[in-house]
Amino acid sequence: MSIAAATNRPGQVLADLLPASRVKDAALVLGGAALTGIAAQIAVPVPGSPVPVTGQTFAALLVGTSLGARRGFLSLAVYALVGMAGMPWFAQAGSGAAAPSLGYVLGMLLAATVVGALARRGGDRSVLRTAGTMVLGSAIIYAVGVPYLAAATGMSLTQAVAAGLTPFLIGDALKAALAMGALPTAWKFLDR
Repeated sequence: MSIAAATNRPGQVLADLLPASRVKDAALVLGGAALTGIAAQIAVPVPGSPVPVTGQTFAALLVGTSLGARRGFLSLAVYALVGMAGMPWFAQAGSGAAAPSLGYVLGMLLAATVVGALARRGGDRSVLRTAGTMVLGSAIIYAVGVPYLAAATGMSLTQAVAAGLTPFLIGDALKAALAMGALPTAWKFLDR
């Protein structure tokens, strides 16, 4: 089957266009975890916040949409578990289970699963659908990360929102715009 014929079938994500095998799936899962770990090292500290701006959230959402819910979940689970076990690939070469930003990592695990499921339903095929998918994924990350930040640091929820959500909205809008261009473009290119 050609790639062009495969892209017209509903229920596929970009990773499904590769020949199916367990080795491929394992490589995609490990590659998604590694991509997220590498993207986490692209970090800019935010004054007054223990959470930096990173490429990690973009990678997690891209992994979920490209690999689908199951492989996206597994990729982020590997990323989270290996990072909690001591691999220094959380933001700014961090690791461990005690970081105040661990809630964001757990939110990314859930978000990758949800955006992967949406991608199977065409949530990455057009600019508007991709925008909605990315906004929902980001909202899930914050819904888990901000309360965890408050609990881990002793901040009030208002303080956690000010330190762990508000400073990141512009960056997340830029990341969503990048995904809105990249994912539908990849599908259009593959449909040729």
